[in-house]
Amino acid sequence: MTPTKVEIPRWSAAELEQLVFAVNPQVAVFDCDGTIWGGDAGYGFMVWSIEQGLVSRTASDWIDTRYRAYLAGNISELEICGEMVQIYAGLREQELRTAAAEFFRTEIRSHIFVEIAQLIDGLRTRGVKLWAVSSTNKWVITEGVRQFGIPEERVLAVEARIESGLVTTDLIDVPTDEGKANSLRRVGLSRPDAVFGNSIHDLAMLDIAGKAFPINPSPALLEACAKRHWGYFRPAAAEGVIAAVSGE
Repeated sequence: MTPTKVEIPRWSAAELEQLVFAVNPQVAVFDCDGTIWGGDAGYGFMVWSIEQGLVSRTASDWIDTRYRAYLAGNISELEICGEMVQIYAGLREQELRTAAAEFFRTEIRSHIFVEIAQLIDGLRTRGVKLWAVSSTNKWVITEGVRQFGIPEERVLAVEARIESGLVTTDLIDVPTDEGKANSLRRVGLSRPDAVFGNSIHDLAMLDIAGKAFPINPSPALLEACAKRHWGYFRPAAAEGVIAAVSGE
Protein backbone atom coordinates (compact mmCIF):
# COMPACT_ATOMS: atom_id res chain seq x y z
CA MET A 1 0.00 0.00 0.00
CA THR A 2 1.49 3.32 -1.07
CA PRO A 3 1.41 6.33 1.30
CA THR A 4 -1.26 8.07 -0.80
CA LYS A 5 -3.55 5.04 -0.35
CA VAL A 6 -3.38 5.34 3.43
CA GLU A 7 -6.45 6.91 4.96
CA ILE A 8 -5.45 10.50 5.73
CA PRO A 9 -7.80 12.54 7.93
CA ARG A 10 -9.34 15.38 5.98
CA TRP A 11 -10.62 18.22 8.14
CA SER A 12 -13.62 20.41 7.51
CA ALA A 13 -13.18 24.16 7.95
CA ALA A 14 -14.80 23.93 11.39
CA GLU A 15 -12.54 21.04 12.40
CA LEU A 16 -9.48 22.96 11.23
CA GLU A 17 -10.41 25.97 13.33
CA GLN A 18 -11.11 23.79 16.34
CA LEU A 19 -7.75 22.03 16.02
CA VAL A 20 -5.86 25.29 15.55
CA PHE A 21 -7.49 27.11 18.45
CA ALA A 22 -7.05 24.06 20.68
CA VAL A 23 -3.28 24.53 20.32
CA ASN A 24 -3.70 28.06 21.74
CA PRO A 25 -0.80 29.25 19.58
CA GLN A 26 1.19 32.31 20.45
CA VAL A 27 2.92 32.24 17.06
CA ALA A 28 1.49 31.01 13.75
CA VAL A 29 3.47 30.74 10.51
CA PHE A 30 1.88 30.66 7.06
CA ASP A 31 3.24 29.79 3.66
CA CYS A 32 1.38 31.90 1.08
CA ASP A 33 1.12 30.54 -2.48
CA GLY A 34 -1.26 27.61 -2.42
CA THR A 35 -1.88 28.04 1.31
CA ILE A 36 -3.47 31.47 1.81
CA TRP A 37 -4.36 31.91 -1.86
CA GLY A 38 -4.48 29.74 -4.95
CA GLY A 39 -1.82 29.82 -7.65
CA ASP A 40 1.85 30.69 -7.82
CA ALA A 41 2.24 34.42 -7.23
CA GLY A 42 6.00 34.26 -7.72
CA TYR A 43 5.85 32.85 -11.23
CA GLY A 44 2.75 34.91 -11.95
CA PHE A 45 4.47 38.16 -11.00
CA MET A 46 7.48 37.29 -13.11
CA VAL A 47 5.32 36.74 -16.21
CA TRP A 48 3.15 39.77 -15.48
CA SER A 49 6.12 42.08 -14.92
CA ILE A 50 7.69 40.95 -18.19
CA GLU A 51 4.40 41.65 -19.99
CA GLN A 52 4.30 45.08 -18.33
CA GLY A 53 7.73 45.88 -19.72
CA LEU A 54 9.47 46.10 -16.34
CA VAL A 55 12.13 43.60 -17.36
CA SER A 56 14.53 44.00 -20.27
CA ARG A 57 14.29 41.64 -23.25
CA THR A 58 17.71 40.22 -22.39
CA ALA A 59 16.69 39.49 -18.80
CA SER A 60 13.34 38.03 -19.82
CA ASP A 61 14.96 35.72 -22.38
CA TRP A 62 17.51 34.61 -19.80
CA ILE A 63 14.95 33.83 -17.09
CA ASP A 64 12.75 32.01 -19.60
CA THR A 65 15.66 29.73 -20.45
CA ARG A 66 16.45 29.24 -16.77
CA TYR A 67 12.83 28.47 -15.88
CA ARG A 68 12.59 25.87 -18.63
CA ALA A 69 15.73 24.26 -17.24
CA TYR A 70 14.16 24.28 -13.76
CA LEU A 71 11.03 22.54 -15.05
CA ALA A 72 13.30 19.95 -16.67
CA GLY A 73 14.94 19.33 -13.32
CA ASN A 74 18.29 20.81 -14.26
CA ILE A 75 18.11 23.80 -11.88
CA SER A 76 17.21 23.62 -8.20
CA GLU A 77 14.26 25.25 -6.48
CA LEU A 78 16.72 27.38 -4.51
CA GLU A 79 18.43 28.66 -7.66
CA ILE A 80 15.30 29.55 -9.62
CA CYS A 81 13.61 31.29 -6.69
CA GLY A 82 16.62 33.53 -6.28
CA GLU A 83 17.02 34.20 -9.99
CA MET A 84 13.37 35.20 -10.31
CA VAL A 85 14.25 38.16 -8.07
CA GLN A 86 17.69 38.87 -9.49
CA ILE A 87 16.16 39.70 -12.90
CA TYR A 88 14.99 42.99 -11.34
CA ALA A 89 18.52 44.13 -10.54
CA GLY A 90 19.02 47.77 -11.46
CA LEU A 91 15.35 48.70 -11.05
CA ARG A 92 14.12 51.04 -8.33
CA GLU A 93 12.72 49.17 -5.36
CA GLN A 94 9.79 51.58 -5.15
CA GLU A 95 8.88 50.68 -8.72
CA LEU A 96 8.79 47.00 -7.73
CA ARG A 97 6.70 47.73 -4.64
CA THR A 98 4.19 49.67 -6.73
CA ALA A 99 4.09 46.91 -9.35
CA ALA A 100 3.65 44.22 -6.68
CA ALA A 101 0.70 46.06 -5.17
CA GLU A 102 -0.99 46.36 -8.55
CA PHE A 103 -0.27 42.73 -9.44
CA PHE A 104 -1.68 41.41 -6.19
CA ARG A 105 -4.77 43.59 -6.43
CA THR A 106 -5.61 42.57 -9.99
CA GLU A 107 -4.31 39.00 -10.24
CA ILE A 108 -4.20 37.32 -6.82
CA ARG A 109 -6.57 38.89 -4.31
CA SER A 110 -9.64 37.22 -5.78
CA HIS A 111 -7.97 33.82 -5.26
CA ILE A 112 -7.60 34.13 -1.48
CA PHE A 113 -9.10 31.09 0.23
CA VAL A 114 -12.09 32.32 2.23
CA GLU A 115 -11.69 29.69 4.97
CA ILE A 116 -8.02 30.54 5.51
CA ALA A 117 -8.74 34.27 5.57
CA GLN A 118 -11.34 33.66 8.28
CA LEU A 119 -8.92 31.49 10.24
CA ILE A 120 -6.21 34.15 10.08
CA ASP A 121 -8.69 36.79 11.22
CA GLY A 122 -9.60 34.57 14.16
CA LEU A 123 -5.96 34.12 15.11
CA ARG A 124 -5.28 37.84 14.85
CA THR A 125 -8.31 38.59 17.04
CA ARG A 126 -6.82 36.27 19.66
CA GLY A 127 -3.55 38.19 19.63
CA VAL A 128 -1.52 35.50 17.87
CA LYS A 129 1.71 36.77 16.31
CA LEU A 130 1.47 35.95 12.61
CA TRP A 131 4.38 35.33 10.24
CA ALA A 132 4.51 34.72 6.48
CA VAL A 133 7.25 32.58 4.94
CA SER A 134 7.48 32.22 1.17
CA SER A 135 9.81 31.46 -1.72
CA THR A 136 8.07 34.20 -3.71
CA ASN A 137 9.61 37.67 -3.78
CA LYS A 138 9.12 39.79 -0.68
CA TRP A 139 7.46 42.66 -2.56
CA VAL A 140 4.45 40.55 -3.57
CA ILE A 141 4.18 38.69 -0.26
CA THR A 142 4.36 41.91 1.76
CA GLU A 143 1.48 43.32 -0.25
CA GLY A 144 -0.48 40.09 -0.06
CA VAL A 145 -0.40 39.65 3.70
CA ARG A 146 -0.80 43.31 4.63
CA GLN A 147 -4.59 42.93 4.81
CA PHE A 148 -4.13 40.13 7.36
CA GLY A 149 -2.22 42.38 9.72
CA ILE A 150 1.14 40.76 9.03
CA PRO A 151 3.75 43.57 8.94
CA GLU A 152 6.72 43.53 6.59
CA GLU A 153 9.11 42.79 9.45
CA ARG A 154 7.32 39.46 9.92
CA VAL A 155 7.59 38.49 6.26
CA LEU A 156 10.36 36.06 5.36
CA ALA A 157 10.53 35.80 1.57
CA VAL A 158 13.01 36.01 -1.28
CA GLU A 159 14.80 39.29 -0.85
CA ALA A 160 17.61 41.12 -2.65
CA ARG A 161 19.81 43.77 -1.11
CA ILE A 162 18.86 47.35 -1.93
CA GLU A 163 21.55 49.96 -2.51
CA SER A 164 20.71 53.63 -3.12
CA GLY A 165 17.12 52.61 -3.77
CA LEU A 166 18.07 50.12 -6.48
CA VAL A 167 17.66 46.33 -6.49
CA THR A 168 20.95 44.40 -6.62
CA THR A 169 21.76 40.78 -7.45
CA ASP A 170 22.94 40.21 -3.87
CA LEU A 171 20.38 37.90 -2.25
CA ILE A 172 19.63 38.31 1.45
CA ASP A 173 17.35 35.30 1.83
CA VAL A 174 15.76 32.57 -0.30
CA PRO A 175 13.40 30.66 2.00
CA THR A 176 12.56 27.33 0.40
CA ASP A 177 12.79 23.72 1.58
CA GLU A 178 15.15 23.55 4.59
CA GLY A 179 15.77 27.26 4.06
CA LYS A 180 12.27 28.02 5.35
CA ALA A 181 13.04 26.35 8.66
CA ASN A 182 16.45 28.05 8.76
CA SER A 183 14.90 31.48 8.13
CA LEU A 184 12.52 30.91 11.05
CA ARG A 185 15.37 29.83 13.30
CA ARG A 186 17.29 32.99 12.42
CA VAL A 187 14.46 35.11 13.80
CA GLY A 188 14.25 33.00 16.95
CA LEU A 189 11.42 30.69 15.92
CA SER A 190 12.97 27.26 16.28
CA ARG A 191 9.61 25.68 17.14
CA PRO A 192 6.65 27.86 16.14
CA ASP A 193 3.37 26.77 17.69
CA ALA A 194 1.46 26.32 14.43
CA VAL A 195 2.70 26.14 10.83
CA PHE A 196 0.59 26.07 7.67
CA GLY A 197 1.87 24.99 4.25
CA ASN A 198 0.80 23.28 1.04
CA SER A 199 3.94 22.02 -0.65
CA ILE A 200 6.80 19.59 -0.15
CA HIS A 201 8.93 22.74 -0.09
CA ASP A 202 7.14 23.62 3.19
CA LEU A 203 7.88 20.27 4.81
CA ALA A 204 10.99 21.38 6.70
CA MET A 205 9.11 24.16 8.49
CA LEU A 206 6.06 21.96 9.06
CA ASP A 207 8.39 19.44 10.71
CA ILE A 208 9.66 21.97 13.27
CA ALA A 209 6.15 23.10 14.23
CA GLY A 210 4.52 22.41 17.54
CA LYS A 211 1.56 21.44 15.36
CA ALA A 212 1.61 21.12 11.56
CA PHE A 213 -1.43 22.08 9.50
CA PRO A 214 -1.13 21.03 5.84
CA ILE A 215 -3.43 23.14 3.67
CA ASN A 216 -4.36 22.19 0.11
CA PRO A 217 -1.45 19.72 0.03
CA SER A 218 0.35 18.92 -3.20
CA PRO A 219 0.75 15.21 -4.05
CA ALA A 220 4.23 15.01 -2.53
CA LEU A 221 3.14 16.73 0.68
CA LEU A 222 0.12 14.45 0.89
CA GLU A 223 2.48 11.48 0.91
CA ALA A 224 4.46 13.12 3.71
CA CYS A 225 1.18 13.62 5.62
CA ALA A 226 0.50 9.90 5.41
CA LYS A 227 3.94 9.01 6.74
CA ARG A 228 3.63 11.48 9.62
CA HIS A 229 -0.01 10.70 10.42
CA TRP A 230 -1.04 14.29 9.75
CA GLY A 231 -4.47 15.38 8.62
CA TYR A 232 -5.09 18.15 6.11
CA PHE A 233 -7.59 20.75 4.93
CA ARG A 234 -8.61 21.45 1.34
CA PRO A 235 -10.35 24.83 0.75
CA ALA A 236 -13.54 24.75 -1.28
CA ALA A 237 -11.98 26.88 -4.04
CA ALA A 238 -9.18 24.32 -4.43
CA GLU A 239 -11.55 21.36 -4.72
CA GLY A 240 -10.86 19.39 -7.88
CA VAL A 241 -7.84 21.51 -8.75
CA ILE A 242 -4.61 19.57 -8.99
CA ALA A 243 -2.15 21.16 -6.58
CA ALA A 244 0.76 20.94 -8.99
CA VAL A 245 3.94 22.28 -7.50
CA SER A 246 7.06 22.53 -9.66
CA GLY A 247 10.14 20.81 -8.43
CA GLU A 248 8.28 17.90 -6.83
